[in-house]
Parts: sequence; structure tokens; C-alpha cells
Amino acid sequence: MVVPATVDNSSLEVIHDASGRIVAIHWPHTLQEDCDRYLHESINKLFGPVATVPYLKRVKQVLTDGEPQQFQCVVRCGPHPVGLDFSLSATEWPDAPGQKHLKGQGSILTIAGGVKMPQHLSTMGIVADLPCDAQAGLRANLSNYHGVLTNIASNIRKTLELKTIWQQTVDGLGNLLDLHRCLVCDYSVAMQTLNVVAEFHQPKLEPCLGQTFELERKADFRCTINTLKPVLSDFERKDNDSGPYTVLTVATCYRDEPNSVLLLQMPPERPWHPLEIELVNELTDQVGTAIAHAKLFEASRTLADDLQKVNEKLIDKNDELEEARRYAEEASRLKSEFLANTSHELRTPLNGMIGFLRLVLDGMADDPEEQEEFIEEAHKSALHLLNLINDVLDIAKIEAGKMEIDLTAISLQELFCDVENFTRPQAEQRGLYFDMKMPATLDEIKLYGNYQRILQVLLNLIGNAIKFTPEGGVTIRAEVKPQSLRFRGRVWPGHIKISVEDTGIGVSLEKQNRLFQTFSQVDGERTRQYGGTGLGLAISQRLIEAMGGKVQFISMGEGLGSTVTFTAILYQEPVIMAETEGKQSA
Repeated sequence: MVVPATVDNSSLEVIHDASGRIVAIHWPHTLQEDCDRYLHESINKLFGPVATVPYLKRVKQVLTDGEPQQFQCVVRCGPHPVGLDFSLSATEWPDAPGQKHLKGQGSILTIAGGVKMPQHLSTMGIVADLPCDAQAGLRANLSNYHGVLTNIASNIRKTLELKTIWQQTVDGLGNLLDLHRCLVCDYSVAMQTLNVVAEFHQPKLEPCLGQTFELERKADFRCTINTLKPVLSDFERKDNDSGPYTVLTVATCYRDEPNSVLLLQMPPERPWHPLEIELVNELTDQVGTAIAHAKLFEASRTLADDLQKVNEKLIDKNDELEEARRYAEEASRLKSEFLANTSHELRTPLNGMIGFLRLVLDGMADDPEEQEEFIEEAHKSALHLLNLINDVLDIAKIEAGKMEIDLTAISLQELFCDVENFTRPQAEQRGLYFDMKMPATLDEIKLYGNYQRILQVLLNLIGNAIKFTPEGGVTIRAEVKPQSLRFRGRVWPGHIKISVEDTGIGVSLEKQNRLFQTFSQVDGERTRQYGGTGLGLAISQRLIEAMGGKVQFISMGEGLGSTVTFTAILYQEPVIMAETEGKQSA
């Protein structure tokens, strides 16, 4: 219920002539110097341009009828609105005898919550001058303003989503007060800006959503933020079809700290009623709290997400460290195993050399032929020892990144010929068949690589095939793959695929991933049975990759043989013979 204040020192008393020019004013609610600036000004300065028109109609009616009028209205205390219970009556002014003057007296209104809007709303001041349909709509909307307010506030409190709170606020106020526009502007203290984050507007108006206002350029916003009081501003329509309109700006606060500004635009020529401003004030208190809680919730949720991400990163880092620890332990174990096997491999040929040479030195040979046989065995042991040492040195250079390989054009026929001379006797000595197959071409096949290194790889692969094949045999074949590729900044015509196939013991599927690991043997028991350091395949893979090729191992399982293939860059594309001319073997 709207009731007049009983404290006299807050009342307004103003005297003006029939045209509305103020001749005297007394308002203890303001400072004396503020009161003086109203003197000799139009009543428009006190009521604003929108409310002045219906006010002057009341002035005319009082002068005509001689009857005082009682109504409620909003006046300006500077930029801030003040709701008054106002009485207007005719009076005399000593300084202008014979001229009609009017005296207005107003007491500041207070709101008693929970009481229905008085039924005589249609006769209450400026509201009475609204069109009948607008009066009826306002009376219907505000007949129980506390219930409407509670409903809007309840909807806002049901969520902690900022966007929902903003939008429900503008929609609730816009529909309740039949506004032309209602905005929520989020306030950035650091940037001193206000960003439009939610909007209600009539269809004929242009949207403002997303606009940013700088505080220093918006006097009404700045005044609202600094004083935390509502501010009324008057504007003229850009078109000439409608009259001036009034905008109310109100800061929403939490613990006396502003967090947003509400902007409420009335339809043209419709003034604000004290009850409407009071309703907005009550709602903004709750909106400010809801916004603060939602921002705290959002900040806590963001913090929780950040902590979750940090925790996940720590878990990932811990997993990486654990994986690195396991890898280091495995590498240490493999190196220890490698050293144990290598020391055994080194001792074996060294002991052979010492033993056979000791026999010769002690004169234990029965004849020159046997002495030559002892020396030959010592020589073989020395060569085997040299190969082992070369493997160790090669892998050391590779691990240190100091392996330098000079590449040039080499003949595949010459390479296969040397390989056959080295390895065929070994295969035949073990009773194995040995086949070498080359593609049938009309000209010489040339590779781009390092002759000694490719020969080293082939001897290693074929040596392994012979060593791990108890029966059957070994097949070496070459295929031309004419598909252009780029290596070392140059385009080459294709590559040669060389395969070493055996019918030997094979490798189980689960152990094949260890074949190319440095210092790793597939099976310790097998290593002790067949010998070797486990470096051959690792060295071969690194050498082939350094020359632009790839190495691949294929085996369907234990006892099913195996195939090792590698590729080398084709220096020039050969002319392939037709199939009817047959295939040529090396």
C-alpha cells in the first residue's frame, strides 16, 4: 500500500505560475544549493518532459474548477527519481498579485509489502492520463504486485545459470511493466565497461544485444554505478511519429558492490509511476544477489574444471614418469643381458684363437697339414671376433648419432654376386637349398646407397636365415617397384624390394616386436643355443632407414619360417622384360 510519509522535513513544497514556471521551492530532502537551481525554471525540470504534459493538464483543471487534486507521481531529485504523494491547489503569490499560482505539496512515499494495489489506481495521478486499455493492463498487472514480484524472484532463484537469470529478469520486467525495452548490462570493474548480455524489446525496435558501453561515455550509467541509486533520463525519439520517452537505469548490487545495470525504457509519452520504480528496486536487490551467487558458482565451477585439468595432467605426467621408469628398467635389464651375452660371444672366438695358436706354439700338430688346419681355425675365430666388435662399434655410433654413410650408385648384380659367393657355401654346408632370384630386365639395375652397408645388411639377414633354418632352405629375391619417391631433396624413380625368405624356426607373433630393439634377443634360451648378440636386426634397420629404405619382418609363428624384407632407392628405372621372355636368376 502507498502511504504518505509523516516526517515533514522530507516534504516538497513548490509554487509555480499557470505556465509552470517555479517561483518558490522548499525541499529539505535535497541540499539548499540543489533547491536553488529549480528557481525560475520550468516545472519540466522537476517532473521531466514526459510527466509534465499530464501534470499541466491537472494544473488547468485545478485553475478551472478551483478544486485541489491528490495524486501520486515521480519527481526528480537531480537525476534520481523520488515517489511522492502529491496535492495540487490554487494559491496567491505576493510578488505577483492578481495572477493565478499553484502550490504543490508532496510527501515521500513508502511501500508496505504484501498489500494489494489500491483499487483507485485509475485515479492516482499521472497514471490516470494513460489510455484506458493501458490503465486496465497496468491495473491488472499490478493488482497484486507483491505476488508478481515474488514469482519473478522465485524463477531467478531457481537457477545458478547466469544467462538464465539475466534473460528471466528482462523478460519478467518487460512483460510486467509493458516496457519498450529492458536490458541487463554486465559490469566489468577492470574494463570500466557495460556489456548488454540480455534483452527484451518490442518487435519494432532494433536489438542491442552484444553492444558494449564505455562507462566514461554514459553519464546515466556512471551515476547509477557511483551512487547505487536509480537514475531517470529523458530522450527524444529519432522519428517524429512519437514523443519523448524516459529511461530508468538501476544498478544491481551484492554487498554494496554493483555487478550489473538494468536499463528500462518506457513507451513514448508514458511516465513512470512510483510503484513501478519501487517494484524495480525491490527486484534488483534480489537480482544482484542471484547474479553474485551465479558468478561465484561459475567461478567455482571454472576453478573445479581447472583443478580437474591440472589433476589429469598430473596423472598423465605420473603415467609418463612411470612408463619412463619401466622403460629405463627394461633398458637397463636388456643392456645387462646384452653385456652378458656379448661377453660370452667375445670369449668364444677369443678362446678358440688362443687354443689353436697354443697348439701350434706347443708343437702339438702331427704334420704340416694339421698345423695349417689349426691356424685356419684360429683365423676364422679372429674374423668372427672382428665381426662382433664391428657390430658393437656400429651400434655405438648409431646410438651416438655419429654414423655417416656415403651414398652412390651401385650395381644390384654385383651385390648379389658377392652375397652368393659369401653365403652359398655356408648354406650348402648345412644341407640347405639356396636360391637367388632377380627381376628380368634388359639393362643393369642400379641402386642408390652404400655398397658396404647394404652388403653388411644382406650378409646379416642371410646369415640369420641360415643359422635359424635346420632344414629346407633360403631364398633371396628382388623386385622393382617403379613408384616415385622423394629423398634428400630429390625425386627418385622408385625402389627395390629385397626379401630373404627361410623355412626355419620362425618367431611367435607376441615376440616379433622385440626383434628390432637394441640389446634385445627374442629368446635367451635360443640365444644360448644359436649364439649372437641381438644387434644384427637393429643395426640393419638403422642402416637401411639411413639410406631411405624400410625393414619389415614377417612370420606366421614358430616353426613356420620367416621373411625379412627391406627396400633400397632405385637409382634409375630399368627396362623390364616381357613375361614370355622368362625370368633371370642370379
